[in-house]
Amino acid sequence: MTMAYFLFQAKTLIFIALFVLIYLYLGTQSHTEGTAAHVFARWKRKADFLLVPEINCKVDTPFLVILVTSTYDQLDARMAIRETWGKERLIQYRKVVTFFLLGTTTNNTHQTLLAKENKQYGDLIQKNFLDTYRNLTLKTLMGIEWAHQFCSSSSFVMKTDTDMFVNIFYLVELLLKRKSKTSLFTGFIKLHEKPLRGASSKWYISEAEYPDKLFPPFCSGTGYVFSTDLAHKIYNVSLSVPKISLEDVYIGLCLSELNIIPEPLSTKRIFFSEKVTFSVCGFRNIVTSHRIKPYELLLYWKELENSADLECKSGSDDLA
Repeated sequence: MTMAYFLFQAKTLIFIALFVLIYLYLGTQSHTEGTAAHVFARWKRKADFLLVPEINCKVDTPFLVILVTSTYDQLDARMAIRETWGKERLIQYRKVVTFFLLGTTTNNTHQTLLAKENKQYGDLIQKNFLDTYRNLTLKTLMGIEWAHQFCSSSSFVMKTDTDMFVNIFYLVELLLKRKSKTSLFTGFIKLHEKPLRGASSKWYISEAEYPDKLFPPFCSGTGYVFSTDLAHKIYNVSLSVPKISLEDVYIGLCLSELNIIPEPLSTKRIFFSEKVTFSVCGFRNIVTSHRIKPYELLLYWKELENSADLECKSGSDDLA
């Protein structure tokens, strides 16, 4: 027998030994992470993501996961959110966590900086698609996919944007009042909305992309909340629903396919897709306000914290 034959045999034995060791190691993790086959499958799914957050939802299960659509150049907004409503915390003994959804840019330096940011804060979710407004549907579906695959043990998911105020305390309070943790989709509900056919509109959609005259019921993309069981259903049905560029309308199309109708979370209006004039008493009893700049968010949050003992008169919180 030649030396080449012996070397081939030795390499083969080493490969088999390494495979067995890896298999046995993964098998020892099955009490918390599933079987070795499941671990391999999870690794394969994670390979589809460029960046993922530092969290194991099975071990440290959140009550509410907030997914915030962001872009590379919105670092100031992400930092303001991290210091205010996006800070990881317990509310009535329920964990609330926040992650940011991003695509990619054509600048490799941006990706390096995002990787460093994720290493520091561990709160970025990213896939390899160009980060444009027209790709917002892909970005939102990425967040839903992540929740479906890696955080299905959570109770609720919220999708929102970086220019939003979110009253997480009031939101958790309202969610806890619900008897059920399933089949909920809520937000600022839009009914009988018509497609905008003017090409100059930010929300333009052509007849070729969407031929119908009315959209199905949907919730404004500025902030909607759904029970995590729907993440699985929305993700699966999205595989067969043709994509359109209007993210919130597209999710409405998925809900329509699932025969799920958005429902109010309160008898009062609590989700605002426009900017609400700030007041301590008013902001205590809303869930979202739009078009909030980072410096405003920091000021509003500080004012709310400093006024925790302020008693509000009856009716002073009515913004609807």
